Amino acid sequence: MTTPTQEEPVLRLAGVEAGYGKATVLRDVSLDVPPGTVVALLGPNGGGKTTLLRTAAGLITPSAGLVSIDGADQTRSAPSQRARRGLCLIPEGRGVFRSLTVRENIRLQVPPWVRGQAAEEAVERTVATFPVLGKRLGQTAGTLSGGQQQMLALSRAFVSGPRVVLLDEVSMGLAPLVIDEIFAALRLLADHGIALVLVEQYVHRAMAMADHVVLLVRGRVSWSGPADGIDEERITREYLGTEVGGPR
Repeated sequence: MTTPTQEEPVLRLAGVEAGYGKATVLRDVSLDVPPGTVVALLGPNGGGKTTLLRTAAGLITPSAGLVSIDGADQTRSAPSQRARRGLCLIPEGRGVFRSLTVRENIRLQVPPWVRGQAAEEAVERTVATFPVLGKRLGQTAGTLSGGQQQMLALSRAFVSGPRVVLLDEVSMGLAPLVIDEIFAALRLLADHGIALVLVEQYVHRAMAMADHVVLLVRGRVSWSGPADGIDEERITREYLGTEVGGPR
């Protein structure tokens, strides 16, 4: 196992090609996520953003290229192995167990290698971040509002002790006030040195947090650089085809 250095990206994709069956979606995609940085992954619908996150998380095996975490090759490793190395995926769709209570959902998201007092503290961190969940611990998750379910899904990033969190459209379909709460929680993760990769419909929200921006168009990286090195209006006009700050 490679020992990580300060300069070693916590997540690296190098020359990755991946897709579904015979359909190639990602073509020669390279991406570095340094420790503690926020990367906004932007691009049009169908550009390959979700496929990239799923490939990084091990849900899709690339046909070519390398995926590494802290310098260790994880290209063929299982999602559980990547999670143990500190990668956390929050997929689109508010993945919660609707028939279980909020408390049961949170406890299920504590990984098996976090036990005892550490597990209890992980649950407490979630409740402290999302007080509304603390008031509904005995409530069935399926009866929560959409925003509360998204908070519950996001609690995975607070209980698993990740080094990098991949987030796919966490604001989708939520009210503005709830989006504010979600992004405040993401800011808290970033402030604690956890790297984030954001796929986000609200371009201005993603770029306001981002250190680095990657534009993914038709499965290829068309631009990559510092967040202050590219014009937001140009991104919106040329790549997303929407008004600045609005959903794509």
